[in-house]
Amino acid sequence: MPFGNESWIRPQEAVSLLPTPDGKRSATLLERPGLEIKIYAPRGIDPQTPHDRDEVYVVIAGSGEFRNGDRTHSFGPGDLMVVPAGVEHRFESFSDDLAVWVVFVGERR
Repeated sequence: MPFGNESWIRPQEAVSLLPTPDGKRSATLLERPGLEIKIYAPRGIDPQTPHDRDEVYVVIAGSGEFRNGDRTHSFGPGDLMVVPAGVEHRFESFSDDLAVWVVFVGERR
């Protein structure tokens, strides 16, 4: 994890980690029991599949639409989205500068 025990992470520092050396568009910043914090910045398409933990997104930059189950909403900087474990979701029609904090909470199901 790039920030170890640091408790202060600026968005531009986190985004600068992407893409990772192996080409991934997300990076884990902090991981503890029941908690994982990541930076995510998809480009072009969002290939996500449902996750095995509840997930929270906070938009740092960019705008677009977010599909959460059978609902779609517009989003922009500062917006927060919550996705329960197992629910189909993805970013759609999003701008090229999209960057979000991702927080996985709880135990894996």
